[in-house]
Amino acid sequence: MKRRSDKKLDEKTEENIVIITGLSGAGRSHASGVFEDLGYFVIDNAPPQIINSLIELVKNPESQIKKLALVADIRSGEYFGLLNGVLDNLASAGLNTTLLFLDASNDELVKRYESTRRPHPLQNKNAKSGNTLLDGIEKERQKLSTLKLRADYIIDTSTLSIHDLSRQINKLFDTNSSKKSKVQIISFGFKYGIPLDANFVIDVRFLPNPFWEENLRFKTGNDSEVYNWVLSTPGALEFTKSYSKIITSVIDKFVKENKKYITIAVGCTGGQHRSVAMANKLKELLSKKDIDTSISARDLHRNFITKNTNEVEVK
Repeated sequence: MKRRSDKKLDEKTEENIVIITGLSGAGRSHASGVFEDLGYFVIDNAPPQIINSLIELVKNPESQIKKLALVADIRSGEYFGLLNGVLDNLASAGLNTTLLFLDASNDELVKRYESTRRPHPLQNKNAKSGNTLLDGIEKERQKLSTLKLRADYIIDTSTLSIHDLSRQINKLFDTNSSKKSKVQIISFGFKYGIPLDANFVIDVRFLPNPFWEENLRFKTGNDSEVYNWVLSTPGALEFTKSYSKIITSVIDKFVKENKKYITIAVGCTGGQHRSVAMANKLKELLSKKDIDTSISARDLHRNFITKNTNEVEVK
């Protein structure tokens, strides 16, 4: 990664407008997805002549779009030549604009195009000569040479995986003060199925079931009586402490892989007592470790236990 401007790589300023350009096959599509994850309003293949209109939208105080990322490249055809002039106008207007240029070696670009079997945008199949893939790449390099010189940031993706590219972009443009993963804890009942989006599934059916305690049957793990009863059973507290250590030990590794949301599913039979109590305790332990944690009880609404019949009705 090279820096062409005076901006520092670790400078966390609010970038309102980012223009993404560079070689075809160098990772522009993936980059646009990363910016979407960062909260940018992303427009792919934006013709340069409409960029000024889009900028006015961002500047409007009533607009909900405050961060804009535009992918502009040679797919715009003859209009792409207008991009340098648009950048000049933005600079003279004093707008906070960043130009990100994605590059890659010829060998790597050829490999990527051969793997996808797509033609290069500047590969002229009808030409009598100069119609190879490499010819198209070289033509594009020439057309982009001026933009590359004025780019604020240049990322060479030749040896980068998509995860490496995501990390590079996050390092430059993620202005969120918190770089930690967010943990969502969901209590559930196995009889209703395991949450499909769970990264970790904890089965707490090894604990005694408060359902068989008549004074607890009609309460849930959110009630102090059930919570204290479950956590006082042998092994319960030790189990949650051990699991919180496991989550703490891996959460930094999730962050490095750009996994910002982790879902932990805690299950018992019906999702009413044990799972809810244990999920609450796990949230308490993780929160003490300064981990951003939220909690929900997926199946609390499913069972209605009538005191007269002691029957469970599935809603």
